[in-house]
Amino acid sequence: MRELVALLVDHGVLIVFAATLAARVGMPVPASPLLVVAGGLAEAGSLSWPAATLVSIVANVIGDGVWFQAGRRHGHRVMRLLCRISLSPDSCVRQSETLIVRWGGSSLIAAKFVPGVSVVAAPMAGALHMPWLRFLGFELVAAAVWTLLFLGLGAVFSNQIQQVLDVMASTGMVATALLVLLLAAVIGVRYWRRRSALSEAAMARISVDELHELMRDGREPLIIDVRSDASASIDARRIPGAIAIPLKDIDARARELQRDRDVVLYCNCPNEVSAARAARLLAAHGIVRARPLAGGLDAWVAAGRPLNEDASAAAIAHTA
Repeated sequence: MRELVALLVDHGVLIVFAATLAARVGMPVPASPLLVVAGGLAEAGSLSWPAATLVSIVANVIGDGVWFQAGRRHGHRVMRLLCRISLSPDSCVRQSETLIVRWGGSSLIAAKFVPGVSVVAAPMAGALHMPWLRFLGFELVAAAVWTLLFLGLGAVFSNQIQQVLDVMASTGMVATALLVLLLAAVIGVRYWRRRSALSEAAMARISVDELHELMRDGREPLIIDVRSDASASIDARRIPGAIAIPLKDIDARARELQRDRDVVLYCNCPNEVSAARAARLLAAHGIVRARPLAGGLDAWVAAGRPLNEDASAAAIAHTA
């Protein structure tokens, strides 16, 4: 641990850049605490204030810029990838959608401070076709606010930080073990939340072939697309005959739906979490024949089934 502290003092600027860039591209690196430590070292004269500020802002812009361009180019495929690797599969995209649709470019500033959303916000902005210059302007402001806040916290508590570093240097493996345990605890809590969400989503599904058979035989199942408006605008594909009722509106609109009809709900989120939640809400209203589509929209597309393109949804993308 003594060597780690010495490394931070000797190569602090490079470490700030590498850690910040790694965090921005999605690696589980504690960049914020590291920046606080860097602020304490800068206040003590062991690190250059301007250099630490500059490299942190540059790393933010590079990392988020890569994801922003990926979102612009690949849209829903990038969002699906991020959601699959997230420890919060149902909320990782939904929260960033809400921020960006409601607040536009300024949401990039708030997203820096929301765990689980900070990495998703940039590709979401790209997928919603935010102009490059608009993104870059807000990203620079967001990076500067984030950097100066944590460096400033380090400066304010520089004496305490120096004491902690001294203790870490003297306790060696004990301090290392505590840091590892803390990181493991954070990952464990997020994993438990993920398992809870998957457990909640455990229920009977209808397969793509079963749904196609219902439609082919004229039994007219009610098909509901529970994706948010922003998600539908990123991926405008829709199963023929489907109506759009976002998950947040399912409870309020349940009384409009027929109770003696097969209801199939779909999304394009991992494990059909949103569709399963919608089915449970409908069941609470007495609509017991509601089932999520196994595999969601992706499974329907993979099976080569027909699609409709919802051109009107794309207009939402340009309001960001």
